[in-house]
Amino acid sequence: MSSSQAPNAQPGLGRRLILLLALACGIAVANVYFPQAVSPLIAKGLHVSPGSAALVVTAAQLGYAAGIFLLVPLGDRLRHRKLIVTLLALTCVGLLVAGAANSLALLVGASAMVGLTTVAPQIIIPMAAGLTAPERRGAVTGTLLSGLIGGILLARTFSGTLGQWLGWRAPYLIAAGLVALLAVILAFALPDTTPATKDRYPVLLGQAWRLLRSEPQLRRSAFYQATVFAGFSAAWTALALLVTGPVYHLGAPAVGIIALVGAGSMFCTPLAGRRIDRNGPDAVNLICMIGAVAAAALLLVGSLGGAIGLIGLGAGMLLLDVAMQSGQVANQARIFALNPAARSRLNTAYMTCSFLGGSVGSWVGVRAYSAFGWNGVCGLIAICAGLALVRHLLRHTALAPVAPAAPEPEPVAASR
Repeated sequence: MSSSQAPNAQPGLGRRLILLLALACGIAVANVYFPQAVSPLIAKGLHVSPGSAALVVTAAQLGYAAGIFLLVPLGDRLRHRKLIVTLLALTCVGLLVAGAANSLALLVGASAMVGLTTVAPQIIIPMAAGLTAPERRGAVTGTLLSGLIGGILLARTFSGTLGQWLGWRAPYLIAAGLVALLAVILAFALPDTTPATKDRYPVLLGQAWRLLRSEPQLRRSAFYQATVFAGFSAAWTALALLVTGPVYHLGAPAVGIIALVGAGSMFCTPLAGRRIDRNGPDAVNLICMIGAVAAAALLLVGSLGGAIGLIGLGAGMLLLDVAMQSGQVANQARIFALNPAARSRLNTAYMTCSFLGGSVGSWVGVRAYSAFGWNGVCGLIAICAGLALVRHLLRHTALAPVAPAAPEPEPVAASR
């Protein structure tokens, strides 16, 4: 069904619409990440331990993983405009409930609902890939992911500052207003696309996992992202505890300032996309994995405290953000080329694995910080990135002996 999308390709290629979709990705995904900066404020406001308040972050990420698995496949089955607007409306409801919650249990439940429904970016990105010529797909994906990154990182600045001034509820309520406005705009701006399949919903769910079993490139991309994203999530979850704890004695806005520095990574993903269009995703993956390991070493400086420690934290988080997000561009460029008619289902399997990794990383990161301090978190980041790097290097080592002979070019190409 890529042919069924051809008549709608021209509206999807407009620069103005691409930028609007990038903004939409950022606003939507921010709802999963901004609780990381206000987690200490939630702990104080609801009179619970910091570890218990971190469940809000974990619930949002687990909900997001569930939403990717349960809802993103509908991007191949339903018209994108109606699906995306409906999901945004449900996200708005979840944010309002979270902002009014008077107990941790209700807040955790509302956070899970927000995570479940705020998967619009994972529907928008495959949609845009289907409306873009193959030779520009990496660049367009990179642009959309730059908006996604801006939302992820600036959300922490937004919530940390608002939370310090107006309390932890304010970010939820203001986010609800922004999502409602976005839903209205997209109801008029999104192109009228044609569904790629008429398969029933249970079939769609099963196909996502069958693709994961049958496509080695999908499994490889999912492993890369799940491991690196686990370290990334551990770092950001523990960072709020470090900065607001006895080493620095700073408030929640300090986390937002560090995130603002990290927002520089949003300018790197379009560059990564263009590099992928020229040279393929594997070279970018390798650079990103090495960068993530280097970031873990640089973040060790954060345990020193003071100005030097803050500089190390800012530089290390920036490098980690660039590595994780540029690797995301490479991985999604690889999987979107596998089957044009199943991009949402491919993205479902890929992103579900990614956010399961992120959820585990958030949970383990808090425990690593409690048991071993910030250095333990840095070690966890290095281990996660190292697993991806070893997997990547072993793959190329295994392929090296058979590459020169190339008796059957097609199977070799399929294994990449």
